[in-house]
Amino acid sequence: MAEQVTILSGGLSTELEAAGFLIQGDPLWSARLLHTNPRAIKTVHTNFLKSGADVLSTATYQASIEGFKQHLGLNFDEAANLFTVAVSQAKDSAKDFTMQCSEKRKIVIAGSIGPYGAFLHDGSEYTGSYGKNMSIEELKDWHRIQMQCLAAAGIDLFAFETIPSQKEAEALVQLLREFPNNTAWLSYSCQSMSATSFGETFDEAVNIAARSNQLVAVGVNCCSPAFVGPLLTSANKKQVRKIDWIVYPNSGEKWNHDLGWQGSNADKALSEYTLEWVQLGARWIGGCCRTTPTDIASIRDILRTNNS
Repeated sequence: MAEQVTILSGGLSTELEAAGFLIQGDPLWSARLLHTNPRAIKTVHTNFLKSGADVLSTATYQASIEGFKQHLGLNFDEAANLFTVAVSQAKDSAKDFTMQCSEKRKIVIAGSIGPYGAFLHDGSEYTGSYGKNMSIEELKDWHRIQMQCLAAAGIDLFAFETIPSQKEAEALVQLLREFPNNTAWLSYSCQSMSATSFGETFDEAVNIAARSNQLVAVGVNCCSPAFVGPLLTSANKKQVRKIDWIVYPNSGEKWNHDLGWQGSNADKALSEYTLEWVQLGARWIGGCCRTTPTDIASIRDILRTNNS
C-alpha cells in the first residue's frame, strides 16, 4: 500500500510559527520569509522530508508579483526572483536530504498556486465570493505571471490548492494548457461534506478534471478531515474520468479572518483517517494548516504497517 501513495508535507506556516515567526495576519503569510529568512523555509522543508514526505510544496501559496510589490516595495524583477528563491529552497532541501539519507526516494517539488482570494487577504479563499465579479479570463490573467515564474524556476508540477470555486478551477485548467510541458494537481477548499467553499457540489466540481490530461490528481485540502470521506464517496459515484484523488486536510479547525483558527470538528487524529482515504482512491495524502511533521510521520507509519 505504501508504494501506491505519495505522501505530501504538512503545514509549512504552522511550523514557521512554532519556530517563533510572526505570520498570522501578514498579507504575505509565509511568503514574506522568502525575502527576510529563506533558510527558515528550507529548515521546515527538511523537517517534513525527515517525517516521510515525498512532496515539498513551495512557500508561494500567498505569493504574487503584485503582493511582493505592494508589501515589500520590490520592483518586478525582484518580486519574480522570490519565486526562484522559493523553488531553490525546496530543491536544496531535497538535494541535501537525498545525499544524507540512506533511504533513497524521489522528492517532488510542487509549485504552490493559491487562489486569488489569498492575495486579497480577507478570508475569501474560503468563500470564493470574489468570483462573482471576475471572469475566467480575469482569473487567468491574475494567475499567469505566478505560474510563469514557477515554471521558469524548474518545478516538477503545479499545486493548484485551496481553490474555492469551479470557475477559478476552470481558469487554472485552461491556463495550464499554456504550459504544455507541465502537469498539476487541483484541490478544492470545501465548506461541508458535499460542497466547495463557493457552494457548488463537490462531485460536479471535480469533473473539471475530465477536461485536462495535464492533471495528475484532483481533490480537497484545508478542510476538516471529517469531510474528506463523504466528499470522495459522493464523487466516486459520479466521476466522469478515472483520476487519482489528492487529500490534505487541516487539523479540523475553521479559519476566522479576525480571530485565526477556531475550534475543531475532527473526531480523531489525521492519520487515523488514512486507510479510509486510500480505500476511497486517494493516492496523494498529507496535511495542510495546523498539521505537523509528527502527523506526516504517523501517516507514513500507518501506510508502511499496512503494506508489510
